[in-house]
Amino acid sequence: MAQYRRNLPQLTGGLFLTDGGIETTLIFHEGHELPLFAAFDLLKRDGGKAALDKYFRTYADLARKHGVGLILESATWRASPGWGAKLGYGAEALTDANRQAIALLSAIRDEYQDDKTPVVISGCIGPSGDGYDPATWMTEGDAERYHAMQAETFRDTDADMITAITMTHTPEAIGVTRAAQAAGMPVVISFTVETDGRLPTGQPLREAIEQVDAATRNGPAYYMINCAHPTHFSPALAAGQPWMNRLRGLRANASTKSHKELDEATELDDGDPGDLATRYADLTAALPNLNVFGGCCGTDHRHVAAIAGAISD
Repeated sequence: MAQYRRNLPQLTGGLFLTDGGIETTLIFHEGHELPLFAAFDLLKRDGGKAALDKYFRTYADLARKHGVGLILESATWRASPGWGAKLGYGAEALTDANRQAIALLSAIRDEYQDDKTPVVISGCIGPSGDGYDPATWMTEGDAERYHAMQAETFRDTDADMITAITMTHTPEAIGVTRAAQAAGMPVVISFTVETDGRLPTGQPLREAIEQVDAATRNGPAYYMINCAHPTHFSPALAAGQPWMNRLRGLRANASTKSHKELDEATELDDGDPGDLATRYADLTAALPNLNVFGGCCGTDHRHVAAIAGAISD
């Protein structure tokens, strides 16, 4: 059952871990092929569920070791209608894949959750287009209609919330938020930024958060930043600004490279886990509500373990 849908425990404080770069681990470390970076496609392959189970249990072990909360983010970043069609999924098969992804996490929660480690299940929604380059913008209405399928599917599972990861422009973020609201699901919006700390559209992060809040009556439970290195967005964070109180989560890249450079790279850049962890710890001074920590491109369990150590010390 959805244990925390009405009262997300991360909103009341305490440290929560989430996973690192799922595609990084599955492709570069485990040798799996993920067409269009679609981790959910493993659910239909022999051994695929076991691979995903192993992946998420690695982070559950970390949370248990440190005695902190855990947010399990489903492997459904690409499990939306447009991407599903490109991968050969019909509507029924795609809905079933989203359900299976949540069921896998529910089984892990049943095993790992205790008083020290509350486990929150999040249904992950990704952008309709490229997470690095918003070549095509969605309107707010189109985005709401597009993302309604996943929002409504998650509503009928054990998911406690929805997290929209790697949002590149505000109309789509507004549409996702409204789709989640219509489904009665708490929603988190995670924006990605370029090396100048602005969204790929050029909009400052502050304006993006304020625009989504204004259009949805402060709809998101909170905001996150993902798919960027701390050196890209730290200069844009000015202590004491009210909008920064809305930032609660961080899933940074291991690499300092730009999106364009990462897109063109042929080898994994996994950066320096220790340095990344130190930068996370430094950011907690500027972001008073920051308490959800994971990783994105190039990161794996080593980075999240280092972050957990730096934040919890």
